[in-house]
Amino acid sequence: MPAIAHFDLPADDLERARKFYTELFDWKIEKVEGPFEYYSIETTDLEGNPGVAGGMGLRGSPEQRITNFVEVISVDEYCDRVKELGGMVLQTKMPVPGYGYLAVCMDTEENTFGLWEIDENAE
Repeated sequence: MPAIAHFDLPADDLERARKFYTELFDWKIEKVEGPFEYYSIETTDLEGNPGVAGGMGLRGSPEQRITNFVEVISVDEYCDRVKELGGMVLQTKMPVPGYGYLAVCMDTEENTFGLWEIDENAE
């Protein structure tokens, strides 16, 4: 069954946000190598077990908010299903080189969420 696999946290000031979440929840937030300024976020549950992973990058637009990404077998198939069920695809399938593919959708209640397909060969 598809489950939330990743969350993306947009920030206007990455260092300020890193400090806030590190001190508030003790999340491990580290810079990721690559062409964009992006940070990985490691969370744990109350017993110290690994939690949902996340990432943090610069906010792209003023209305951008935290987005939960649900891991699916095929982003293409689930984008089709979103549309069939009355939702919208806001960001069509795009590669995250070396990791996989993502899309951003809106449900029938105007909530946004992401779809995530793992594929290390994505380019």
